[in-house]
Amino acid sequence: MEMTQTSKTDDGLVVELQRRNRDAMEELYDRYGRLAFSVILRMVHDAGIAEDLVQETFLRVWNRIQFYDASKGAIGPWLLAIARYRAIDYLRSVRSRNCHTVAYDEAEADRRSLTAEVAAFENGRRVRAAMRKLVPNHLRVIEMAYFEGLSQVEVAERMGQPLGTVKSWVRMAIRRLREELVPEGAFSVQRSAIGFR
Repeated sequence: MEMTQTSKTDDGLVVELQRRNRDAMEELYDRYGRLAFSVILRMVHDAGIAEDLVQETFLRVWNRIQFYDASKGAIGPWLLAIARYRAIDYLRSVRSRNCHTVAYDEAEADRRSLTAEVAAFENGRRVRAAMRKLVPNHLRVIEMAYFEGLSQVEVAERMGQPLGTVKSWVRMAIRRLREELVPEGAFSVQRSAIGFR
């Protein structure tokens, strides 16, 4: 079964991944690979190592997809949590090999990471519910910018739409998401955070 970029939701991808569909893994990588890379790169500060850790992250997702529990949050935050843990494991191994590495309080780092992960899963549920209320074009531009890390120009090219149209869709989508989420205080979007400058 061939899948297009827009043919599967994240939940649909999970089903296909659990059926061991390699095309679904490629699509998951297309959606989250750049974002996982940027999360890891910010932690390890080395592009080559970040690329290796991204590969390890996706291999781990492939090997552990049967244990994924959608009731605890979306696949994106779960995958990014795995990416963060791969980076933390790498930094710990470097620290143990190199006594010059700046020490940090592991317990505090783990606590912060766990707190952030729990918050991300809870916010993920609310964000998914709000995103389901977006019209299809607005949803797609947010997915492409936020989850795939594309610029406005790249989104416009991929969708075959004028840049001005894409900018309008982004503004309307962000406004709608704010209306849904800000009253509860869980959503703060900065344009630069989703790849729009």
